[in-house]
Amino acid sequence: MIEPIALSIPGFFAAMGVEQLVARRRGVKVYRFTDSITDLSCGVSSQLEVALVTAVRIAIYVWLYGHRALTLEGWSAWVVAFFGVDFLYYWWHRASHEVNFFWAAHVVHHQSEDYNLAVALRQSITTGWSSLPFYLPLAWLGVPVHVFLIVHSLSTLYQFWIHTRLVKKIGGPLDWVLNLPHHHRVHHAINPHYLDKNYGATLIVWDRLFGTYIDEEEECVYGITTQLASFNPIWAQFHYWIELVQKTFTLRGLDRARVWLVSPAYKFSYLPKPAPVDLANRPKFDVEVSSKTKLYVRIQYVVLLLLTSGVMLGKTAIPWAALVVGCLSIAGGLTSLGALLEKKRWAWPLELGRIGTTVVATVLLLG
Repeated sequence: MIEPIALSIPGFFAAMGVEQLVARRRGVKVYRFTDSITDLSCGVSSQLEVALVTAVRIAIYVWLYGHRALTLEGWSAWVVAFFGVDFLYYWWHRASHEVNFFWAAHVVHHQSEDYNLAVALRQSITTGWSSLPFYLPLAWLGVPVHVFLIVHSLSTLYQFWIHTRLVKKIGGPLDWVLNLPHHHRVHHAINPHYLDKNYGATLIVWDRLFGTYIDEEEECVYGITTQLASFNPIWAQFHYWIELVQKTFTLRGLDRARVWLVSPAYKFSYLPKPAPVDLANRPKFDVEVSSKTKLYVRIQYVVLLLLTSGVMLGKTAIPWAALVVGCLSIAGGLTSLGALLEKKRWAWPLELGRIGTTVVATVLLLG
């Protein structure tokens, strides 16, 4: 089955282009080159993970479906899938902000200090695993795997368009039912009273029912409370996992286990308290890079995106060894391009080594 996400890639870029044109006409800056490249790199790396191991997650769902309590067919399967996916997404999303273990898998999506359609593509490589237990009840209830996959993909696609600052507040009945851009802007904000609100996917009704809804009032400030300060997509994917492991060795007794289950906002009394930060006036992390570097990154990125599209669309036909090598090559490219944008000393040696290794591997695989 061809995945809707893979087929939608040209549409994503077309929509981002339209957003950029509209923003320029309004005199608003919504994209920064460095940050947007990092958004896309995180999205690409998450799709590489999907290409490599999504079959395992599907197999788990299929196994449980084989032990289902009910059998849903026709329109009933689609209705249960739609409301089930949306309801269970709400609770997964809420857990992902209230429990450190799940936040480590979700934090990637919130790292950008901008808010635009590219941010929608900034995803974690571990999200598929953290969300799987929440969706498995649908298999037990008898939602066929193809119905679940299609509905889940469409839910993900819906959430793409709500990542924009250009669509102002929408009132009326839609505001009460659907998750809209002004709802989701609040969700991405780090303004203190906006934190941990508006978890909905397609519907906003769960937030209204369970007390996590808040309306957009003041201007949103975006990012995470502890600035990532990096354009390295691999570091972006794993930095919070590493932080949790480090805390495990720093904490005492049962706190070493508790740290994985408490809220990201929880402060252990005997650890040093971080200095207060004025989040509203904190400068965005950025690095000035030359026009030549930007041009090189653009050219290489087009190549990496084409390779990624090929991997996503042809993953079932590509030999496993070639698939792994291809994914590692793309991941290496994402890392070296991120390092170039940070002006790291080791960026060019890594990039040249990555290109050389890719050429050799390609020759060997084709030979």
